[in-house]
Amino acid sequence: MLVKTYGSAVSGIHAITITIEVDVAQGIKFFLVGLPDNAVKESEQRIRAALKNNGYRIPGKKITINMAPADIRKEGSAYDLPLAIGILAASQQIKSEEVSDYLIMGELSLDGGLQSIKGALPIAVKAREEGFRGIILPKQNAREAAIVNDLEVYGAENILEVIQFFNGVKKMKAIKIDTRAEFFEGLNNNIADFADVKGQENIKRALEIAAAGGHNVIMIGPPGAGKTMLAKRMSGILPPLTLPEALETTKIHSVSGRLSANGTLITSRPFRSPHHTISDIALVGGGTNPQPGEISLAHNGVLFLDELPEFKRTVLEVMRQPLEDRVVTISRAKSTVDYPASFMLVSSMNPCPCGYYNHPEKNCLCPPGMVQKYLNKISGPLLDRIDLHVEVTPVSFDELSSKEKGESSAMIRDRVIKSREIQAERFQQTKGVHANAQMSTKQLQSYCKLDEKSQNMLKMAMEKLNLSARAYDRILKVARTIADLENSTAITSEHIAEAIQYRSLDREGWAG
Repeated sequence: MLVKTYGSAVSGIHAITITIEVDVAQGIKFFLVGLPDNAVKESEQRIRAALKNNGYRIPGKKITINMAPADIRKEGSAYDLPLAIGILAASQQIKSEEVSDYLIMGELSLDGGLQSIKGALPIAVKAREEGFRGIILPKQNAREAAIVNDLEVYGAENILEVIQFFNGVKKMKAIKIDTRAEFFEGLNNNIADFADVKGQENIKRALEIAAAGGHNVIMIGPPGAGKTMLAKRMSGILPPLTLPEALETTKIHSVSGRLSANGTLITSRPFRSPHHTISDIALVGGGTNPQPGEISLAHNGVLFLDELPEFKRTVLEVMRQPLEDRVVTISRAKSTVDYPASFMLVSSMNPCPCGYYNHPEKNCLCPPGMVQKYLNKISGPLLDRIDLHVEVTPVSFDELSSKEKGESSAMIRDRVIKSREIQAERFQQTKGVHANAQMSTKQLQSYCKLDEKSQNMLKMAMEKLNLSARAYDRILKVARTIADLENSTAITSEHIAEAIQYRSLDREGWAG
């Protein structure tokens, strides 16, 4: 007897439906075809033990299983459950009438228990697109899949529950989630607040500009000046995620298997802070079985690189293209996978190896030329892609001991949101551009027109600081954001002057 069940393969952050054809006929032997990897081939042993321990068996006949389309490699152990159900239905041990109405995924333990899978959310999205009645998967992934509306989602603890469901012996309860309620409930769950930061008003101003325009920023200052503390509060002043952004962010974390058990929608902007020993593949993604890297996990949020010069140069250089294109492409001989990577880069560094160059009180112990050598660990092209270079100075005792609370993240966020609304209206006709940092050269010419005074000021800065063409673009983008924060349609010389001062590392003689 021939029976079809359906599973799913994840490619990038999207799913592809896999048709599992099971034929049980006279003879002996077990054949599994359709480009399965070793983990899928090993499923026979897991299925055999799981069925035996639950009162069922693999029939002693010739079993042929084809996983179509055959040109897509099937990877992982999540096909155990649809294969097992297909075998039981084809051998008439369970009723087969409704088996093909559901998309089924799950890894089997030897006792029949179901283990969690990766990519439940994109799989559920695909199941709804293709008109399946519902999806059956491990209970740990049920809430994640239930984010998708208009789809029956059943979470099972073991294979016996699935068998009884198809035999009509015992019904499973469909998981229901109000996606919008979950989304709005978790929107303002940021704990770290800018009100806790003493002093550093100029740095807060720079980070507000960065958040308002989606600009990349680097903070340079001695140890203990508050760089990390400030960076950790960045995601709290960014505008709240929209529902489409939340779904896309959740998809990426679902595919990488980083959602917690019984997790649902991600409602806060991600904040990723990888250690400086990270490899280039772990940062941008890839591997034998391609997985999203840290830059994709930071999509729609903040990627914080602490002590930037300590990262391997090869690791930093692979970020250059994703910083521009906001997508990373993982190419293999037989396939190409795209992962979104629209993140905001926030980085920090000490000005020199000892950390005290330009310190107001402590002397730098580094030998001559060491400061420049340390700075040279970060390539010029990468620095050009960072819009704001901000010098962080130590906080005085008076500021530290002050009982006065600083401006809260909520107040800063309100101004950022208003600025983003101006930008959303400006770019509403342009696909893929949502903030000033994403403007093209053509858009710069349209939206960043300068009067003669501003033009002369920028020309003088370009010549004196020997800035690149990309740095010129960055200054214009930052000036546009400063003007938006002040609700000004025109860019004035004051806006240009403030934008120029955020190019600290371009100043001649900065490193001695």
